[in-house]
Amino acid sequence: MAYQVKKDSGFSVVHLTGDIDLSCSPEARKSILDSLAAAQPTLVDLSAVTYIDSSGVASLVEGYQTAKKKNLEFGLLGVSEAALSVLELARLDRVFPIYASLKDRLAKNG
Repeated sequence: MAYQVKKDSGFSVVHLTGDIDLSCSPEARKSILDSLAAAQPTLVDLSAVTYIDSSGVASLVEGYQTAKKKNLEFGLLGVSEAALSVLELARLDRVFPIYASLKDRLAKNG
């Protein structure tokens, strides 16, 4: 897994790529929580994720819960088919705000 964090249009966008599994989910978790600790509305781009296991999903859930506590926006961008199937299986596709892209999120205006 690789990750990159960029500031864009008032959001901290965490781009995750590759496999998000037990060996690298702590890195994903840290990058998400660091963005939220900086009081940044955070979007996690999963468009390049090829695999995600329960530990990766747990990192997303923790980010979502932390954002709610801090009254910050949290959502997912461009969720890959591999990641979406896992989120759907856990019914988390109904919990997380999911956008096709940052442009799509900005078009929602709120």
